[in-house]
Amino acid sequence: MQTGTETPTGIPEALGITEGSLNAFYNEVLAFPGAPAAIFLLFVALGAIFSKYVVRLLGRPIARRFVRQSVAQTMLRATRLGIILLFAFTGLGAAGIELGNIVLSVGVFSAVVGIILAPIVGSIINGVFVLADQPYEIGDMIELTDGTTGFVDDITLRFTKILTMDNTFAVIPNSVIRDDMVKNYSAEDERTRLSIDVAVSYESDVAKARSLIERAASDCEDVVEGGPDIRIGTARYPAKPTCYIDQFGDHGVYLRLRYWAHRPYKLLTVRSKVQTEVWRLLNEEDVDVTIPYPHQHLVFDDTSGTAEVNVGEGRGVDAPSSPARRD
Repeated sequence: MQTGTETPTGIPEALGITEGSLNAFYNEVLAFPGAPAAIFLLFVALGAIFSKYVVRLLGRPIARRFVRQSVAQTMLRATRLGIILLFAFTGLGAAGIELGNIVLSVGVFSAVVGIILAPIVGSIINGVFVLADQPYEIGDMIELTDGTTGFVDDITLRFTKILTMDNTFAVIPNSVIRDDMVKNYSAEDERTRLSIDVAVSYESDVAKARSLIERAASDCEDVVEGGPDIRIGTARYPAKPTCYIDQFGDHGVYLRLRYWAHRPYKLLTVRSKVQTEVWRLLNEEDVDVTIPYPHQHLVFDDTSGTAEVNVGEGRGVDAPSSPARRD
């Protein structure tokens, strides 16, 4: 058996690389100005890239697991943020920064900027309640108290993004939208009920007018023509356009047409089409449509009284009893 010097058992040892030499090289690298920050940023960048692929890999399984798209997106965002934070803390350790000092610094920093971050934290908490209460979902058409109307484009923990009907984005903090009254047009059934009022004279055929008004609404393509009754809670309402006698007014009979529109984002267009068709049919059938406005009619007939008035110094039968004036 040949004896002599020991043969290296591995490639690092063959290259003369030992644990001590690696530590020495690592310390020399950290001694360069800006090296710790560069190492930290490198780990953060790697975390961002890795989290992107993880989210892409888990996107479909999470989407199938959660029916609500907003919850699925929130879970994916939380997963990506967790991976980036994990890489960031690893990068801090690799950069030679002690976590104890960081915790102390973060505590002091949080005490200083706590007031500044309070609104953001409040929006995040309200975002959790928005996701839990489910007042709306991505793709729903909603309307706020200030008249903002549009489709929900995104729901985050801090804000809700709405694509308005004017093709603009409205970004509303969750702390604001949670305290506001939200009208959801797409929650369960997109069909929306509308109504218009029409006044006809007492001399008109009211039954014929009601029939014409109902036909005018049914002829519009965006109006529900009929079918099973539409259920709202425990109540059921006719699906076809229905005209009711609302009240007997001073200037005519007030009729109210109720009808359902298929899509909530065409309400003004549908209302205009229905009113145009109502006006056309009533005019073709000579139905007198009254437009109430302040006015008076003076009526004189054969039974009206007469008054004799003489102009001059003499007085008639009904002349005023004041004495005549002399110059």
